[in-house]
Amino acid sequence: MKKIEAIIKPFKLDEVKDALHEIGLQGLTVVEAKGFGRQKGHTELYRGAEYVVDFLPKVKIEVICSDDLCERAVEAITAAARTGRIGDGKIFITDVQDVIRIRTGERGEEAV
Repeated sequence: MKKIEAIIKPFKLDEVKDALHEIGLQGLTVVEAKGFGRQKGHTELYRGAEYVVDFLPKVKIEVICSDDLCERAVEAITAAARTGRIGDGKIFITDVQDVIRIRTGERGEEAV
C-alpha cells in the first residue's frame, strides 16, 4: 500500500476530489495548511504599509491506496491540480506498512 500526500492550491480541491473519486478512491483526508516553496510568498499593501505574506494558504490531501492504483491516483491529482503557474504544489508517496480499521479490527487493504 502507498500513502499519497498532495499539497495543492485550495481552489483546486473539488477538482482533485472528483478526479480521485472517478478512479475509484473513496476515502481521503483534507487538512488546511500554510506554507511556501520556491515562490517564497509575496508582498501586499495594507493601509499604506507594505508587508510580506510568507505563508500562503494550501490544502494537504492524504490518500491511502493499493500499489496498483497509486500511479493512476498520482496522474489524477496532477491533472486536476495543475494550473501551470508557480505554487501548484507537490506530491509525496510513501510506503504504508499496515492499516487497521479501529471499528472492526480489519487489517491491510481490507481496512482501507
